[in-house]
Amino acid sequence: MKVARLHAVSDLRVAEEPPPTPGPGEVLVRVTAVGLCGSDLHWFAEGGIGDAGLSDPLVLGHEFAGVIASGPDEGVHVAVDPAIPCGHCEMCVEGHGNLCPQVRFAGHGSTDGALREYVAWPADRLHPVPDSLSPADTAMLEPLGVAIHSVDLAHPRTGETVVVVGCGPIGLCALQVARAAGATTVVAVEPMAHRREAAARWADVVLDPTQEDYEEAMAAAVAPLGAHRVIECAGTDEAVALSIEAARPGATVVLAGIPEDDSTTFPAAPARRKGLTFRMARRMKEVYPRAISLVANGRVDVASIVSHTFSLDDAAEAFEVANRREGLKVVIAP
Repeated sequence: MKVARLHAVSDLRVAEEPPPTPGPGEVLVRVTAVGLCGSDLHWFAEGGIGDAGLSDPLVLGHEFAGVIASGPDEGVHVAVDPAIPCGHCEMCVEGHGNLCPQVRFAGHGSTDGALREYVAWPADRLHPVPDSLSPADTAMLEPLGVAIHSVDLAHPRTGETVVVVGCGPIGLCALQVARAAGATTVVAVEPMAHRREAAARWADVVLDPTQEDYEEAMAAAVAPLGAHRVIECAGTDEAVALSIEAARPGATVVLAGIPEDDSTTFPAAPARRKGLTFRMARRMKEVYPRAISLVANGRVDVASIVSHTFSLDDAAEAFEVANRREGLKVVIAP
Protein backbone atom coordinates (compact mmCIF):
# COMPACT_ATOMS: atom_id res chain seq x y z
CA MET A 1 0.00 0.00 0.00
CA LYS A 2 1.03 3.64 -0.45
CA VAL A 3 2.09 5.55 2.65
CA ALA A 4 3.05 9.22 3.10
CA ARG A 5 5.61 9.37 5.91
CA LEU A 6 7.26 12.47 7.43
CA HIS A 7 11.02 11.91 7.78
CA ALA A 8 12.11 15.41 8.79
CA VAL A 9 10.84 19.00 8.63
CA SER A 10 9.05 19.43 5.27
CA ASP A 11 10.40 16.02 4.16
CA LEU A 12 7.28 14.01 3.33
CA ARG A 13 7.88 10.88 1.26
CA VAL A 14 5.36 8.58 -0.41
CA ALA A 15 6.46 4.95 -0.53
CA GLU A 16 5.15 1.40 -0.65
CA GLU A 17 4.78 -0.48 2.64
CA PRO A 18 3.02 -3.71 3.62
CA PRO A 19 -0.59 -3.22 4.77
CA PRO A 20 -1.10 -3.49 8.54
CA THR A 21 -2.38 -6.66 10.18
CA PRO A 22 -5.25 -6.05 12.63
CA GLY A 23 -4.52 -7.05 16.20
CA PRO A 24 -6.99 -8.12 18.92
CA GLY A 25 -10.07 -5.89 18.85
CA GLU A 26 -8.96 -4.20 15.62
CA VAL A 27 -10.30 -4.21 12.08
CA LEU A 28 -8.71 -3.23 8.79
CA VAL A 29 -10.01 0.11 7.47
CA ARG A 30 -9.51 1.37 3.92
CA VAL A 31 -8.90 5.11 4.26
CA THR A 32 -11.07 7.26 1.97
CA ALA A 33 -10.35 10.83 3.10
CA VAL A 34 -7.94 12.61 5.44
CA GLY A 35 -8.20 16.26 6.44
CA LEU A 36 -5.03 18.22 7.19
CA CYS A 37 -5.20 19.90 10.57
CA GLY A 38 -3.22 22.78 12.03
CA SER A 39 -1.46 20.29 14.29
CA ASP A 40 -0.37 18.30 11.21
CA LEU A 41 1.13 21.52 9.88
CA HIS A 42 3.11 21.97 13.11
CA TRP A 43 4.62 18.52 12.56
CA PHE A 44 5.31 19.23 8.89
CA ALA A 45 6.80 22.72 9.30
CA GLU A 46 8.40 22.42 12.75
CA GLY A 47 9.01 18.70 13.28
CA GLY A 48 6.76 18.52 16.32
CA ILE A 49 4.02 20.08 18.37
CA GLY A 50 4.12 21.24 21.97
CA ASP A 51 6.52 18.98 23.86
CA ALA A 52 6.29 16.16 21.28
CA GLY A 53 8.97 15.94 18.61
CA LEU A 54 9.74 13.80 15.59
CA SER A 55 12.06 10.99 16.68
CA ASP A 56 11.24 8.47 13.93
CA PRO A 57 9.52 8.85 10.54
CA LEU A 58 5.81 9.36 11.23
CA VAL A 59 2.59 8.96 9.25
CA LEU A 60 0.51 12.07 9.93
CA GLY A 61 -3.25 12.48 9.65
CA HIS A 62 -5.94 12.17 12.32
CA GLU A 63 -9.07 13.58 10.64
CA PHE A 64 -10.16 10.58 8.64
CA ALA A 65 -12.91 8.54 7.07
CA GLY A 66 -12.82 5.00 5.82
CA VAL A 67 -14.57 1.78 4.89
CA ILE A 68 -14.25 -1.31 7.07
CA ALA A 69 -12.27 -3.85 5.04
CA SER A 70 -12.34 -6.88 7.33
CA GLY A 71 -14.66 -8.66 9.73
CA PRO A 72 -18.46 -8.90 9.91
CA ASP A 73 -18.96 -5.18 9.22
CA GLU A 74 -16.93 -5.18 6.00
CA GLY A 75 -18.14 -2.44 3.64
CA VAL A 76 -19.53 -0.12 6.33
CA HIS A 77 -18.50 3.52 5.94
CA VAL A 78 -17.12 4.96 9.18
CA ALA A 79 -15.70 8.01 10.86
CA VAL A 80 -12.57 7.09 12.78
CA ASP A 81 -11.92 8.48 16.23
CA PRO A 82 -8.16 9.13 16.18
CA ALA A 83 -7.80 8.90 19.97
CA ILE A 84 -7.29 5.56 21.71
CA PRO A 85 -7.50 6.16 25.48
CA CYS A 86 -6.50 3.37 27.85
CA GLY A 87 -10.06 3.05 29.20
CA HIS A 88 -8.92 2.14 32.72
CA CYS A 89 -7.24 5.16 34.33
CA GLU A 90 -9.02 7.63 36.60
CA MET A 91 -9.51 10.14 33.78
CA CYS A 92 -11.07 7.52 31.50
CA VAL A 93 -13.31 6.12 34.24
CA GLU A 94 -14.54 9.65 35.01
CA GLY A 95 -15.43 10.22 31.34
CA HIS A 96 -12.43 12.34 30.40
CA GLY A 97 -10.77 10.06 27.87
CA ASN A 98 -9.35 13.08 26.06
CA LEU A 99 -7.23 13.71 29.18
CA CYS A 100 -5.99 10.11 29.49
CA PRO A 101 -2.23 10.23 30.23
CA GLN A 102 -1.74 7.02 28.21
CA VAL A 103 -3.85 8.04 25.23
CA ARG A 104 -2.52 7.08 21.81
CA PHE A 105 -3.40 9.47 19.00
CA ALA A 106 -3.17 8.98 15.26
CA GLY A 107 -0.31 10.89 13.68
CA HIS A 108 1.25 11.87 17.00
CA GLY A 109 4.33 10.60 18.84
CA SER A 110 4.89 6.97 17.88
CA THR A 111 1.36 6.23 16.61
CA ASP A 112 1.11 6.33 12.83
CA GLY A 113 -1.86 8.19 11.41
CA ALA A 114 -4.07 7.98 8.36
CA LEU A 115 -2.03 9.19 5.37
CA ARG A 116 -1.92 5.68 3.94
CA GLU A 117 -4.29 3.40 2.11
CA TYR A 118 -5.11 1.14 5.05
CA VAL A 119 -5.03 1.35 8.85
CA ALA A 120 -5.69 -1.26 11.53
CA TRP A 121 -7.80 0.46 14.19
CA PRO A 122 -9.82 -0.57 17.26
CA ALA A 123 -13.37 -1.46 16.24
CA ASP A 124 -14.82 0.47 19.18
CA ARG A 125 -13.28 3.72 17.84
CA LEU A 126 -15.19 3.47 14.55
CA HIS A 127 -18.52 5.25 14.04
CA PRO A 128 -20.81 4.21 11.16
CA VAL A 129 -22.06 7.15 9.11
CA PRO A 130 -25.15 7.51 6.90
CA ASP A 131 -24.85 7.30 3.13
CA SER A 132 -25.62 11.03 2.89
CA LEU A 133 -22.15 11.87 4.20
CA SER A 134 -19.30 11.89 1.68
CA PRO A 135 -15.81 10.75 2.69
CA ALA A 136 -14.73 14.42 2.98
CA ASP A 137 -17.79 15.21 5.13
CA THR A 138 -16.91 12.25 7.32
CA ALA A 139 -13.29 13.35 7.74
CA MET A 140 -14.61 16.78 8.78
CA LEU A 141 -16.40 15.21 11.75
CA GLU A 142 -13.13 15.27 13.72
CA PRO A 143 -12.59 19.07 13.56
CA LEU A 144 -16.32 19.47 14.11
CA GLY A 145 -15.91 17.33 17.23
CA VAL A 146 -13.20 19.66 18.50
CA ALA A 147 -15.55 22.59 17.89
CA ILE A 148 -18.36 20.83 19.75
CA HIS A 149 -16.09 20.15 22.72
CA SER A 150 -14.90 23.77 22.74
CA VAL A 151 -18.46 25.10 22.70
CA ASP A 152 -19.39 22.59 25.41
CA LEU A 153 -16.61 24.03 27.59
CA ALA A 154 -17.99 27.53 27.04
CA HIS A 155 -21.51 26.51 28.18
CA PRO A 156 -23.45 29.03 26.05
CA ARG A 157 -27.06 29.58 27.04
CA THR A 158 -29.98 30.39 24.78
CA GLY A 159 -30.00 34.05 23.84
CA GLU A 160 -26.35 34.76 24.64
CA THR A 161 -23.64 36.34 22.49
CA VAL A 162 -20.70 34.18 21.38
CA VAL A 163 -17.53 35.47 19.72
CA VAL A 164 -15.25 33.14 17.76
CA VAL A 165 -11.72 34.46 17.23
CA GLY A 166 -9.96 32.71 14.35
CA CYS A 167 -12.03 31.27 11.50
CA GLY A 168 -10.07 28.37 10.16
CA PRO A 169 -12.02 25.09 9.82
CA ILE A 170 -12.49 24.58 13.58
CA GLY A 171 -13.53 28.20 14.05
CA LEU A 172 -16.01 27.93 11.16
CA CYS A 173 -17.46 24.83 12.77
CA ALA A 174 -17.59 26.58 16.16
CA LEU A 175 -19.66 29.41 14.67
CA GLN A 176 -22.27 26.89 13.55
CA VAL A 177 -22.21 24.85 16.76
CA ALA A 178 -22.63 28.00 18.87
CA ARG A 179 -25.70 28.87 16.82
CA ALA A 180 -27.07 25.34 17.19
CA ALA A 181 -26.46 25.60 20.96
CA GLY A 182 -28.75 28.61 21.18
CA ALA A 183 -26.55 31.67 20.77
CA THR A 184 -28.61 34.57 19.44
CA THR A 185 -25.68 36.68 18.27
CA VAL A 186 -22.57 35.06 16.82
CA VAL A 187 -19.56 37.25 15.98
CA ALA A 188 -16.56 36.11 13.91
CA VAL A 189 -13.10 37.70 14.13
CA GLU A 190 -10.62 36.85 11.37
CA PRO A 191 -7.82 38.80 9.62
CA MET A 192 -7.79 36.71 6.41
CA ALA A 193 -10.27 37.83 3.76
CA HIS A 194 -11.20 34.39 2.37
CA ARG A 195 -11.92 33.10 5.86
CA ARG A 196 -14.05 36.14 6.66
CA GLU A 197 -15.99 35.45 3.48
CA ALA A 198 -16.62 31.89 4.66
CA ALA A 199 -17.53 33.03 8.19
CA ALA A 200 -20.16 35.39 6.80
CA ARG A 201 -22.31 32.35 5.95
CA TRP A 202 -22.90 31.65 9.63
CA ALA A 203 -21.98 34.72 11.72
CA ASP A 204 -24.20 37.73 12.35
CA VAL A 205 -21.17 40.01 12.38
CA VAL A 206 -17.76 39.40 10.79
CA LEU A 207 -14.88 41.64 11.86
CA ASP A 208 -11.35 42.22 10.61
CA PRO A 209 -9.10 42.91 13.65
CA THR A 210 -6.57 44.77 11.47
CA GLN A 211 -9.05 47.53 10.61
CA GLU A 212 -8.81 50.88 12.39
CA ASP A 213 -12.46 50.80 13.47
CA TYR A 214 -12.27 47.25 14.85
CA GLU A 215 -12.63 48.14 18.55
CA GLU A 216 -15.62 50.35 17.86
CA ALA A 217 -17.23 47.69 15.67
CA MET A 218 -16.67 44.96 18.27
CA ALA A 219 -18.11 47.14 21.03
CA ALA A 220 -21.23 47.66 18.92
CA ALA A 221 -21.52 43.95 18.10
CA VAL A 222 -21.37 42.77 21.73
CA ALA A 223 -23.06 45.77 23.40
CA PRO A 224 -23.62 46.65 26.12
CA LEU A 225 -21.12 44.70 28.25
CA GLY A 226 -19.35 42.30 25.89
CA ALA A 227 -19.70 38.67 24.81
CA HIS A 228 -20.93 36.04 27.25
CA ARG A 229 -18.66 33.37 25.73
CA VAL A 230 -15.54 33.65 23.58
CA ILE A 231 -13.90 30.75 21.74
CA GLU A 232 -10.33 31.37 20.57
CA CYS A 233 -9.28 29.14 17.65
CA ALA A 234 -6.14 30.82 16.33
CA GLY A 235 -3.39 29.91 18.79
CA THR A 236 -1.73 33.33 18.89
CA ASP A 237 -1.22 35.81 21.70
CA GLU A 238 -2.96 38.43 19.57
CA ALA A 239 -6.04 36.22 19.32
CA VAL A 240 -6.10 35.64 23.07
CA ALA A 241 -5.83 39.39 23.69
CA LEU A 242 -8.71 40.00 21.28
CA SER A 243 -10.73 37.36 23.11
CA ILE A 244 -10.18 39.10 26.44
CA GLU A 245 -11.13 42.41 24.86
CA ALA A 246 -14.40 41.03 23.50
CA ALA A 247 -15.47 39.30 26.72
CA ARG A 248 -17.85 40.80 29.24
CA PRO A 249 -17.13 40.71 33.00
CA GLY A 250 -17.59 37.18 34.30
CA ALA A 251 -17.38 35.65 30.81
CA THR A 252 -15.84 32.30 29.86
CA VAL A 253 -12.97 32.26 27.34
CA VAL A 254 -12.11 28.88 25.78
CA LEU A 255 -8.61 28.54 24.32
CA ALA A 256 -8.78 25.98 21.52
CA GLY A 257 -5.89 27.27 19.38
CA ILE A 258 -2.43 25.70 19.63
CA PRO A 259 0.46 28.22 19.85
CA GLU A 260 3.50 27.63 17.67
CA ASP A 261 6.07 28.09 20.44
CA ASP A 262 4.09 26.16 23.10
CA SER A 263 3.43 29.27 25.19
CA THR A 264 0.61 31.76 25.61
CA THR A 265 0.76 35.20 27.16
CA PHE A 266 -2.04 37.73 27.55
CA PRO A 267 -2.79 41.08 29.22
CA ALA A 268 -3.46 40.15 32.85
CA ALA A 269 -5.05 43.41 34.02
CA PRO A 270 -8.22 43.33 31.87
CA ALA A 271 -8.59 39.56 32.37
CA ARG A 272 -8.31 40.00 36.13
CA ARG A 273 -10.60 43.04 36.30
CA LYS A 274 -13.25 41.17 34.31
CA GLY A 275 -12.90 38.06 36.45
CA LEU A 276 -12.70 35.88 33.35
CA THR A 277 -12.76 32.10 33.42
CA PHE A 278 -10.28 30.48 31.02
CA ARG A 279 -10.77 26.92 29.86
CA MET A 280 -8.39 24.88 27.74
CA ALA A 281 -9.75 22.60 25.00
CA ARG A 282 -7.90 19.29 24.72
CA ARG A 283 -9.06 17.63 21.50
CA MET A 284 -12.58 16.30 22.21
CA LYS A 285 -14.64 13.90 24.25
CA GLU A 286 -17.04 11.24 22.93
CA VAL A 287 -18.91 13.59 20.61
CA TYR A 288 -18.92 11.69 17.29
CA PRO A 289 -22.60 10.68 17.52
CA ARG A 290 -23.53 14.35 18.03
CA ALA A 291 -21.27 15.48 15.18
CA ILE A 292 -22.79 12.90 12.82
CA SER A 293 -26.31 13.99 13.82
CA LEU A 294 -25.59 17.69 13.29
CA VAL A 295 -24.24 17.12 9.79
CA ALA A 296 -26.77 14.49 8.74
CA ASN A 297 -29.65 16.73 9.85
CA GLY A 298 -28.28 19.82 8.11
CA ARG A 299 -27.63 21.77 11.31
CA VAL A 300 -23.92 22.11 10.46
CA ASP A 301 -22.45 22.45 6.96
CA VAL A 302 -18.98 20.92 6.69
CA ALA A 303 -18.96 20.28 2.93
CA SER A 304 -18.46 23.93 2.02
CA ILE A 305 -15.41 24.15 4.31
CA VAL A 306 -13.45 21.69 2.15
CA SER A 307 -11.63 23.80 -0.44
CA HIS A 308 -8.90 21.49 -1.83
CA THR A 309 -8.60 17.75 -2.49
CA PHE A 310 -5.34 15.95 -3.38
CA SER A 311 -4.27 12.39 -4.03
CA LEU A 312 -1.87 10.63 -1.69
CA ASP A 313 0.85 10.92 -4.34
CA ASP A 314 0.49 14.71 -4.08
CA ALA A 315 0.54 14.80 -0.28
CA ALA A 316 3.60 17.09 -0.11
CA GLU A 317 1.87 19.63 -2.33
CA ALA A 318 -1.24 19.37 -0.17
CA PHE A 319 0.80 20.25 2.91
CA GLU A 320 2.40 23.21 1.16
CA VAL A 321 -1.02 24.56 0.15
CA ALA A 322 -2.37 24.07 3.67
CA ASN A 323 0.74 25.62 5.21
CA ARG A 324 0.26 28.74 3.07
CA ARG A 325 -3.33 28.99 4.36
CA GLU A 326 -4.54 29.35 0.79
CA GLY A 327 -7.91 27.73 1.30
CA LEU A 328 -10.01 26.42 4.14
CA LYS A 329 -9.75 22.65 4.63
CA VAL A 330 -7.32 20.61 2.55
CA VAL A 331 -8.27 16.95 2.15
CA ILE A 332 -6.17 14.05 0.87
CA ALA A 333 -8.06 11.13 -0.68
CA PRO A 334 -5.91 7.96 -0.60
